[in-house]
Amino acid sequence: MDFVKEISAKLNETAELPSFGAGDTITVHYKIKEGNKERVQQFQGVVIQRRGSGATETFTVRKISGGVGVERIFPISSPFIDKIDINKQGKVRRARIFYLRDLKGKAARIKEKRYVSKKQK
Repeated sequence: MDFVKEISAKLNETAELPSFGAGDTITVHYKIKEGNKERVQQFQGVVIQRRGSGATETFTVRKISGGVGVERIFPISSPFIDKIDINKQGKVRRARIFYLRDLKGKAARIKEKRYVSKKQK
């Protein structure tokens, strides 16, 4: 099985993406082909889950657009992902935060991770 994973890792070269997890607010820059033109579209939202491992790993991003919740699943190894920017790192206790789907307004906010430097202690 390790041999199969090594071969699939070589075949599916992934770009170096930053480390992020559930609760983080990220912006995914995604390449879209329209006819013979190509443009980059940004999708900004909260990561509600990361799933899978290796070449088959995916992550789900949720945002509110026009009062309607929109979720999009991105494969980590997709060649269409141009880059990922981490806007905020969220502080959550779950790996999959599906409870966010039921919350609205201020209740749907996620606390931000705060880092205390050694000088402040």
